[in-house]
Amino acid sequence: MTEPRRDRLDQPREPGRMHLPRFDPEAFGRWSESIARYMGTAKFIVYMTIVIGAWFAWNTLAPERLRFDPYTFTFLTLILSLQASYAAPLILLAQNRQADRDRLTMEEDRRRATLQKADTEFLTREIASLRIALGEVATRDFLRSELARLAGELDDAALRREKRARMEWDEEHS
Repeated sequence: MTEPRRDRLDQPREPGRMHLPRFDPEAFGRWSESIARYMGTAKFIVYMTIVIGAWFAWNTLAPERLRFDPYTFTFLTLILSLQASYAAPLILLAQNRQADRDRLTMEEDRRRATLQKADTEFLTREIASLRIALGEVATRDFLRSELARLAGELDDAALRREKRARMEWDEEHS
């Protein structure tokens, strides 16, 4: 037996199942950021000023029969309100996405700082242990002084032997 088709017209739909169109939130977010980024430029403000100036000029200077939005400029007000009502949520969406990126960046920076701190503490401990180990190692100056002392002792011992050998020779020959 086959499974019933969901798009059959002779069967009622399941209650509470409304199928809305699907969209990619990431693509929509990128699109909203590009619009918000463009609306924050001087180019947008200049173009908007030119359009509004042309709108005013056309609807005040053109002959009566060619004017499409008389003096109170109701249609222009409606268009600007519509633009503002869409621009504000798009800008907020772009700001939220930027805040999310900033939060992730901050977390990554915090993680890296923690790792660097741990590495620095490890290297500090290693350097301290090397200093302690080097404190027990003979230095060049210490070795020179010890060799000089030993050379002096050997010279003294050689002189004593020489004196003893002379005394023995003098005793034998006397």
